[in-house]
Amino acid sequence: MSTQSITPGEKASKRAYVYPPGFKHNGLFYLFARFRRRDPIEFFTTLEKKYGCAAHYRLGPEHFVFINDVDYIREILVTQAANFRKERTQQRMKILVGEGLITSDGDFHMRQRRIAQPAFHRKRIQHYGELMVERALASRAQFRDGETRDLSLDMMDLTLSVVAKTLFDTDVTDSVRTINSEVNAIMGLYNFLVALPKAELFLGLPFPRLRRFRQARKRLDEIVYQMIDEHRTGGVDRGDLLSMLLEARDEETGEGMSDEQIRDEAMTIFLAGYETMANALTWTWYCLSQNPKAEARMHEEIDSVLKGRVPEFADLPNLKYVEMVMAETMRLYPPAWIMGRKAIDDFDLGPYHLPAGSSVFMSQYIMHRNPEYFPDPERFNPARFTTEAKANRPRFAYFPFGGGARQCIGESFAWMEGVLLLATIAQQWKFRLVPGHPVEPLALITLRPKFGMKMVIERR
Repeated sequence: MSTQSITPGEKASKRAYVYPPGFKHNGLFYLFARFRRRDPIEFFTTLEKKYGCAAHYRLGPEHFVFINDVDYIREILVTQAANFRKERTQQRMKILVGEGLITSDGDFHMRQRRIAQPAFHRKRIQHYGELMVERALASRAQFRDGETRDLSLDMMDLTLSVVAKTLFDTDVTDSVRTINSEVNAIMGLYNFLVALPKAELFLGLPFPRLRRFRQARKRLDEIVYQMIDEHRTGGVDRGDLLSMLLEARDEETGEGMSDEQIRDEAMTIFLAGYETMANALTWTWYCLSQNPKAEARMHEEIDSVLKGRVPEFADLPNLKYVEMVMAETMRLYPPAWIMGRKAIDDFDLGPYHLPAGSSVFMSQYIMHRNPEYFPDPERFNPARFTTEAKANRPRFAYFPFGGGARQCIGESFAWMEGVLLLATIAQQWKFRLVPGHPVEPLALITLRPKFGMKMVIERR
């Protein structure tokens, strides 16, 4: 389908606006609020089922469009990307991560990405593979045959130890656990802060939730700035990501980052580096427990490739099925389940002409279940991610790491981490869901298992 792009900065069009089908009045407001509190995925699924690839609704004076079409998604994230910035719910994350790569926009975002990019170059992160495997070995040593554990907590502990070492060159100290605790406190307040209009203006008020947020953010800043100061004072490249960020320079200007900018990027990496991966691993163990044939095939590959030794970076090209298992899990349970953009100027999208200020949402969770690209979409089938199968799908049928100029800078880091951790643990153990344990996605910033993931440990 063709779309007509509008260059940012052009005058607003005099043409009449043409909206996709959907709810034309604000009477949906209370229904929307109910879905946000209980199950926002259900809300967007309802829009997709009722109105198809594009649906429109309003909240007060604001216009919202939900899209579930690969061409429309490409238009927003690639073709017309310069006309869009992060929308309000994602911008609200600035109260936690500041002007990090997830939240910043425009020229500042491009500058920060240029500076940070070398820290995530494939050659620079290879040595992290050994650290990841070490942490996975320590994690699997804690398991006992026949015991019941909440795997979601175990995976959080594991990925926390990985990000502590790779980002800060430290073990899980009291300071790192405090960062984890305060981030979790803020995550628990996130929906409240998103729902509160102009929340930034009220953060100083003496409400209990806002007071808790201020305390959490203050503790985070104290610890992260202390780590930055220790790294700067030491003057030695410790081989961690924080050292790389401190040393990184803009190739165009030669400038580095201020302490505040490094703090924002460190918090962004910390959140993205353990929260999302822990969820991806937890959902993977769940999917494998429900699909023993896929589990057996993964075990066969691990045993054949590794022959009893621990995995290393050089094994990644040969652990293809492990990667396919992880990819299929992130199709069904993408850690980042939705993303949005807000239009700077009026824009066209297919047959529609929409006003500046419109927010456009697209959901990985829903798009990844499109039967046109994933037949029998609720079935777990890693074969969807063979090289041939991937080549036969359009780019934005599957986008767990986003796309365009803002595609996740740590994607290669995440794939490496996921495959190495899965292979290390699966060498010795498999997991079975406790009978009767409820499994339900909880759609917050990330897609967590609402009731944890209680599983019985079985030695292979």
